Amino acid sequence: MLGNATSGAGTDRRALILVENLSVPFDRRVWQECTTLRDAGWTVDVICPRGSKRDTEPYAEIDGVRVHRYPLRAATGGPAGYLREYGSALWHTARLARTVGPVDVVHACNPPDLLFLPALWLKRRGARFVFDQHDLVPELYLSRFDRGKDLLYRGVCALERMTYRAADVVLATNESYKEVAVRRGGRRPDEVFVVRSAPQIDRFPQVPAEPELKRGKRHLLCYLGVMGPQDGVDYALRALAKLRDDLGRTDWHAVFVGSGDAFDAMVRLAGQLGLGDQVQFTGRIPDADLVRYLSTADVCLSPDPYNPLNDVSTMNKVLEYMAMGRPIVSFDLREARVSAGDAALYAPANDEGAFAGLVALLLDDPEKREAMGKIGQERVSGPLSWRNSQAALLAAYEAACRGRARKSVGAGALRARKRPAVKRPRR
Repeated sequence: MLGNATSGAGTDRRALILVENLSVPFDRRVWQECTTLRDAGWTVDVICPRGSKRDTEPYAEIDGVRVHRYPLRAATGGPAGYLREYGSALWHTARLARTVGPVDVVHACNPPDLLFLPALWLKRRGARFVFDQHDLVPELYLSRFDRGKDLLYRGVCALERMTYRAADVVLATNESYKEVAVRRGGRRPDEVFVVRSAPQIDRFPQVPAEPELKRGKRHLLCYLGVMGPQDGVDYALRALAKLRDDLGRTDWHAVFVGSGDAFDAMVRLAGQLGLGDQVQFTGRIPDADLVRYLSTADVCLSPDPYNPLNDVSTMNKVLEYMAMGRPIVSFDLREARVSAGDAALYAPANDEGAFAGLVALLLDDPEKREAMGKIGQERVSGPLSWRNSQAALLAAYEAACRGRARKSVGAGALRARKRPAVKRPRR
């Protein structure tokens, strides 16, 4: 039956995907996984939070995928706020999982590393557990909260260990995460499958550039992505101030597309740096508008600073810039180089002046910009394409279900061995 699932033929297998971080289908990686499994013959249910402006319905069936959503208030006020958020998410996830019914695979996406709890409940009812590790939560904690390796840090490390231990297979977003799963999680290499996030190419069609988006300037700079404390928007803004003040460049307009819990602070910082007239914050925008900005952009910014999390994480915005054929300036991070290769220029870690200098270099070299853009497009349509990730995802599910079959056979044999002998009547 697994062979049918991986070949796309009919199957009665059911998968339940648990998500807490984003709504679905807004979470692009999760949605690609859902449609890949659906096309391989799986029945797919998803439990996730509702969005604030989209994905707001409690239940929706979208292209054959059934999405169950719960209300969730995003955390505020530091770690205590996250504990309240995660507690609410766990309660709603468990409540909705009971309504879905029995499943063959429960697929939990972190953060947080708490979804192993409802996964274990389903595992006791016969499901196999696939852990989809989107983030390294201990490194995320260190990068987001300036608290060091305190009691809460030790707690998130313990939760990660329990999640690794409970999982039947692990999905890692890159080789660095796989290394952590093997070294820190104690998983065998053949139990960890690298399923890279990859842009949906047809979501990023090139459209004619619109000079009016440059607000009267010669060049447009673009940032796309989440705006959280660890995402480096503050580094980008300080680099742009240096581009203006130290390098004397005022021939650019910059647009920051996206939102997050640092959004308001970044708008204030832009004002404090005197960048209000040259920097535009759009918030989240429709895909059609996003494509307009990226098609017009001369240089795209990936200012994630070096820290324990960013160095080993794959940044979705880098891949999306590449899909649009845009040259990139990034800080020198291990996985940034793996993703972008020669489609980016790399400033020394957290050096805002060097970052500004590389932006200026690209603004003055249109031929280099074009060549870097072509390299990026070739990478995302070739070795980094979702086709390769689809194969890895289906192989992981096949391995999980093979394990289930072995477990069932072993349990049956054990029951047979324990069956009491039939007593013969005494004569």
